[in-house]
This record gives sequence, structure tokens and C-alpha cells, in this order.
Amino acid sequence: MAGRRLIVEADGGSRGNPGPAGYGAVVRDGDTGQIIARAAEFIGHATNNVAEYKGLIAGLKAAREIDPDASVDVRMDSKLVVEQMSGRWKIKHPDMQPLAAEARTVLPRGQVEYTWIPRERNKDADRLANEAMDAGKAGRAWEPGPPVGTAAAPRGAGSAAEPVEPPLEKAVPKAGWAAPADLGTPTTFVLLRHGETPLTPEKRFSGSGGSDPALSEKGRWQAERAAAALAAAGSVQAVVSSPMRRTRETAETVAARLGLEVRYEDGLREVDFGAWEGLTFAEVQERHPDDLHAWLASPKARPTGSSESFTTLTHRAGVARDKILARHPGRTVLVVSHVSPIKTLVRLALGAPPDSMYRMELSAASLCAVQYYADGNASVRLLNDTGHLR
Repeated sequence: MAGRRLIVEADGGSRGNPGPAGYGAVVRDGDTGQIIARAAEFIGHATNNVAEYKGLIAGLKAAREIDPDASVDVRMDSKLVVEQMSGRWKIKHPDMQPLAAEARTVLPRGQVEYTWIPRERNKDADRLANEAMDAGKAGRAWEPGPPVGTAAAPRGAGSAAEPVEPPLEKAVPKAGWAAPADLGTPTTFVLLRHGETPLTPEKRFSGSGGSDPALSEKGRWQAERAAAALAAAGSVQAVVSSPMRRTRETAETVAARLGLEVRYEDGLREVDFGAWEGLTFAEVQERHPDDLHAWLASPKARPTGSSESFTTLTHRAGVARDKILARHPGRTVLVVSHVSPIKTLVRLALGAPPDSMYRMELSAASLCAVQYYADGNASVRLLNDTGHLR
């Protein structure tokens, strides 16, 4: 949507100044005030101002991902950053200069406006920054939770981002039954695992760092059956897929039946399994027993030779989820992906711990469904449905 208006709220903090530091940023729809993207990260030892600039850059990049043509209203409680980025104050500190220069390259200057807001009106970004610092202190990466549903005052109501709902931890009940009845139409993800490849029946690791196999004959049949079932249901309005070959082939089969185009999202690709690619579990246990044990014990551990852990996957899958929600509010979206990303989206919707992924079965060409509501709640409606393959 060209010409869209977005609001970026960003903050950063340092416990010691300098000390352990982190940033947080949210992107809101400029018309509704709804949070549609979030970012947070522990950045190690840094000053408050460095963390604030890092938060600004992350927020601008998140806004660019949603709509590179949008007009962006940046709101921060850092007078220094706002005045420097507005060009009214000189940037003298050598640590600030490259960060300000990077921030200016994210979006054209004419698209971005900076506004100072009081600290109490920047609570969402501040909370994310503190979550990132807490995660860093615990030795883990920040993970996005369920999508946040707080809203800000529209621009016409003033420059401050006054929330119109309580903070998330008060507004969102622990049990979905207690949620208000009128939340509008939820956004529904129909999660489709790709059809079989030659590696699937042999239960071999097949991630994003291997041979990128095509669908087998059975896998193509499974994709056709999924397409027929989804066409009969008649509810899918958009198709988003991992860019890997097996998911592309599955998504394109369904999309052709539905008369829709496929949009590709890299955050939906499978984990890179490194040296385990193409091996069975037993073969990995024989060749890399220590690495396998560590991987099963911690979401931060990586397969041998891989740069990705389940923690890394959780971050990029959460970002992909938020991007799809922002593009398709209130619609039903077919999301074609792999075992690990789909299980991750389901566990995030449930608020379940990382090891819950090992307790989920996800068959080839199976369907899951998750609905996302405006207040931040999510509801898992279907898991590992293979009825269309019988």
C-alpha cells in the first residue's frame, strides 16, 4: 500500500551507562495505532545513547520492511536523538556519528519526521528494551512473544503516543475465554507443511543448507490434495511461502488452484542443519553425539557446522509472522513452510516453552491453523490435520 503512514516508537537503555545495554522498537499503523511489528536486542556493553540510536535504526528498518514508501513518524523520549536526527543539534560524539549516518540511509529523509515524547508515553519500546537487557543478563537472545495489540493515539490527537488501551500485560488475559467479544475479524494463518521429498520418508535432516530437494511423486500428489481441500474450503485470500524448492512447488500448486499469486518470505525457510543435512537421526547420533545432545537440551545450541539455533529461528519466524499480519489484517493467509518454522509459530501462539516442539507431530502436507486477534491473543484452531490425504 503506497503512501501508508507508520509510527515508529524506539528506545534504548544501559544499566550503568555504559553498561549492559539493549534496545526496543515498535511500529504502529498510523491510522489505527495498532502495533504491527516489534524489534529488540541485547547489544552488550554500551551507553544509553548508543542503545537509543540502535533502537531507532531497528525501528526504521522494520518500517521499511512493511512499506518502503510509507511516511514514518518517529517518536522517542530521547531529546538528543530527536534533535540530532532533525538536524537542529550537531552530532559531535564519534560513537553517535556513524549510527546517525546509518539511520539516515534506511529511508529517504523526506519520508521521516521526528517527534519527542515524554518517557511515560514510550512504554512499549522501553519495555522491549528492558526485556532485551533481561534476556542478555540471562545469557539468551530476546524472543518475540505473541503479537502485541496496544494502540497509540492518532496523529491528529497530538504528537504524543498516548496509549488508548492498558499495557499488554494488563490488557491481555491469560485465558482467551476472558477476552472481549468484539475484537473484529481475526487474521488466520493456515499453515501447510510442504509435501514429501525423497528425504522425507527416510526421516533425514533436510534444512536450508542442504541439497534443496524437489517434491517427490507422492509429494506432488499431496500438494494437489491440499490444493483441492483448500479450494473446497474457499477461505484462503493470500499465499505466502518459504522460498525453498519444496515449499515453492507446494505453494504454487495450491495457488494455481486458488487463482492467487505466491509471495515469498525468507523468514519461513527451514533451519540450516549444517553437517547434519541429509543424515538420519541415528547417523547424527553416531557421528556428532555431543552436538546432538546439546541441541536437544537447549534452543540456543546449533547443529554441527550451522549458524542457526532454534532461538535464531524463533526470532526470524516471529518477524515473518508480524510482517504477514501487517500485510493481511483480518484475512485468511495460507503460509507454506517447514516443520521447524510451523512448530515455532504454533508454540509461540500457545505461549509454550521451546522444548514443546519435540512433542508435536507434523506430517508432510499437513495443515495447522492459528488465529490472531487485535488484542494480542492467539488461538490454535488446528494441528497436523491430514484428513485431505486419506
